[in-house]
Amino acid sequence: MALAVVVGAGAGAGSVVFRWCITTFTHLLSGHADYSASPGADNPHLPWLGPYFVLFAPVLGGLLYGPLVNRFAKEARGHGVPEVMLAVAQRGGRISPKVAVVKTLASALCIGSGGSVGREGPIVQIGSALGSTLGRVTKVTEGRLKLLVACGAAGGIAATFNAPLAGVFFAMELILGTFSAEAFGATVLASVTASIIGRATFGDTAFLHLPDFHVDHLTQYGLFAALGIGAAVVGVGFSRFLYLLEDACDWLWRGPEWLRPAIGGLALGLLLLALPQMYGVGYPVLQKATEGGYAVGFLLLLLVGKMLATSLTIGIGGSGGVFAPSLFIGAMLGSAYGIGVHHLLPHSAGAVGAYALVGMGAVFAGAARAPITAVVILFELTGEYSIILPLMLAIVLATAVSRLISPDTIYTLKLRRRGIDLEGPAPGARIGTQHVDAVMEPLPSPLSASTTLADSADLLSLSGHGALPVVDDTGHYVGVVTAQSVAEALAEQPENAPTQVGQLAEAPAQVTADQPLAQAMHALLSAAGTGVPVLDSEQGKPVGWLSHQSALRAVHTAS
Repeated sequence: MALAVVVGAGAGAGSVVFRWCITTFTHLLSGHADYSASPGADNPHLPWLGPYFVLFAPVLGGLLYGPLVNRFAKEARGHGVPEVMLAVAQRGGRISPKVAVVKTLASALCIGSGGSVGREGPIVQIGSALGSTLGRVTKVTEGRLKLLVACGAAGGIAATFNAPLAGVFFAMELILGTFSAEAFGATVLASVTASIIGRATFGDTAFLHLPDFHVDHLTQYGLFAALGIGAAVVGVGFSRFLYLLEDACDWLWRGPEWLRPAIGGLALGLLLLALPQMYGVGYPVLQKATEGGYAVGFLLLLLVGKMLATSLTIGIGGSGGVFAPSLFIGAMLGSAYGIGVHHLLPHSAGAVGAYALVGMGAVFAGAARAPITAVVILFELTGEYSIILPLMLAIVLATAVSRLISPDTIYTLKLRRRGIDLEGPAPGARIGTQHVDAVMEPLPSPLSASTTLADSADLLSLSGHGALPVVDDTGHYVGVVTAQSVAEALAEQPENAPTQVGQLAEAPAQVTADQPLAQAMHALLSAAGTGVPVLDSEQGKPVGWLSHQSALRAVHTAS
């Protein structure tokens, strides 16, 4: 817990430095605190260039951060979050400390020179690198090291966006991929500590300032639901287009990697000249869209422009996140949709800004498939609670539709393209590549569902397993009963306790004989007992038993 507080303080301080670097580089290279607030304006440092300075700003930025990333930390390229997910899933939470420094400078230079990316990916990677470094210095266990990495991610999100709850859920839902009391407590401490530092520096203000919204007609829920479905398609489309353009850049580029951001910056500069609203993160443009400041045609142009600008920035080797672009795209989609339905149903459609806000959350949910984070972060970023029900509805639908369309998220797709499956075996790992049927044990004698608790306690105590399969009177598999659940039931008052073991049987996550051991390990590690039954993939009948010991025997099988 003490280390979580220290990591949170470090992430909070890191976010302050990072945002200061962004502001400084933006002012140096554009002459404005945020050029997207004054699109098309001249650079006061170079007035003789007029708006054409945007042709050269990305080139200069690329010349600075390209060699930096290529020489010191190649993992600082791109949007950062997938690298942290990989470190937690397959590298024991180990992240090089130099990533924090390189990512800070590279991402700030990229955004400051016009790169159309967000700051959440960099700050997650920066905070996580700090957590990993502290964990290794203090020699904590691997499990605690992973938790400190998540604490760094939570603190970075919390301080950067003034969103402490969102930081916690982002860390658990996307980085750890699991929820537990210990993880929640540690990430909360880190998030709160970082938020205090962030608020002391940036103030306690909402990310967007929106008027109160109210759902006055039930028909609006149907409109929000349709927006959620459409946002899922847009979110998945953004993910696919991002990597399609990255592939195109890989195919076209034949020079040294350190020079790629500078040469690619010429293409980005041409896009910024045509659509200067794409310069940097673009929060002022997003704010204006939620206020209904653009026509439908221009909103759709901004939507497509952001997809292209973000994909091009990442494709040429830029460094920055995709969360803010997802929000931007969602706001443009929601605003255009809101204006459209307002014209069709002027008396029941409601405020346009409400659709922009819901679109932001739904597109992010469709791209990242993190519904809890999407709901919480949109609430905290705007401070707008009155829209929470439509927001939840649209986000859940966007997540479900996204899962139907694509098996990968915008984060996992980056790793899968490199041949990395977070649920599969790590490259070179001695356990994971085998199939379950090669290492499983014979199936223990199952308990009948009608067995009394006293008899099941005797059988479990004599068994070499802390859990046993349970079958009903017809011999069909029901689930598994653990020694712990039987002991807890026997300790209850007799009139309240179950009488038969079938009442305690629970079905663990399914493990099949033809499944790779790496996937089965997730079910085994999350199981309450010391093992799980192995089912036939066709009939679903238990055919073996997978325990921690049998998984370890795979080491000898591999050698």
